[in-house]
Amino acid sequence: MDENDWLLDLKLVEFMRDYGVHFSVNRMLAAECYKSRLADGLTAFEFTYMLLQAYDFLHLNRKYDCKVQMGGNDQWSNIITGVELARRVDGKQVYGFTLNLLTTGDGTKMGKTAGNAVWLDAEKTSPYDFYQYWRNTEDVTIIRNLKLLTFLPMEEINAMAKWEGAELNKAKEILAYEITKIVHGEVEAEKAQTAAKALFAKGGEIDLESVPCTDIPAGLTIIDILERMKLSPSRGESRRLIAQGGVKVNGEKVDSHEYVVGEDDFKDGYVLILKGKKAYHRGRLV
Repeated sequence: MDENDWLLDLKLVEFMRDYGVHFSVNRMLAAECYKSRLADGLTAFEFTYMLLQAYDFLHLNRKYDCKVQMGGNDQWSNIITGVELARRVDGKQVYGFTLNLLTTGDGTKMGKTAGNAVWLDAEKTSPYDFYQYWRNTEDVTIIRNLKLLTFLPMEEINAMAKWEGAELNKAKEILAYEITKIVHGEVEAEKAQTAAKALFAKGGEIDLESVPCTDIPAGLTIIDILERMKLSPSRGESRRLIAQGGVKVNGEKVDSHEYVVGEDDFKDGYVLILKGKKAYHRGRLV
């Protein structure tokens, strides 16, 4: 379902006449999503987003009898505006509820805009990388994520909240396994966990045989390789990672997104790519 199917047919004057009259500018500016942006500047396009999202809800209710809209808690103002629009225009009662946003330890929102998205689609984030993402989560977010994202009994999670030191690594493994199992299934979760544990099984050294491997030719740019290995969800994210020093080839930091991995980079037919601190992947020369 693509909202362009109904939004692109709207005519501005008619839309503002029929629906804009139901929106109070004073009330919109009081919404947290706008109030927090006023000091930095709010474009007209950003200001009308609430109107369009509210109309989305109205349209979906009319065509599909959609009665509930879900979203992150930063979307509350937009959702409740849609609820009010349906009531005022069609006399319909619809509902909305929001969920806690996923954030990093410092409160930064997780998502594409923030450049720290992790994808449910295995084509964009492999089950192994998905597992590793959660395995490497920050200590302060472990318990919160266990509560929000798994079906473990709350008593068990509360007991883990008392863990310290090395026990935190066990909690991270549980978190990563449980989330991967929900998203990709138990088989993929088992495979990802086994591979992750085997990776450093040799006294803390990397066990290359346990590192995921992808066939690649020589002559690709590092961005092309990250894309093929599914180590990054987008080329833009790859550029950001490289600019921040987050990508290494055979242990050497890559300083340009135009870096080309040539035949000399393949040792015994393989090249080792590292994203971040622990996301290893091998490229096999073909």
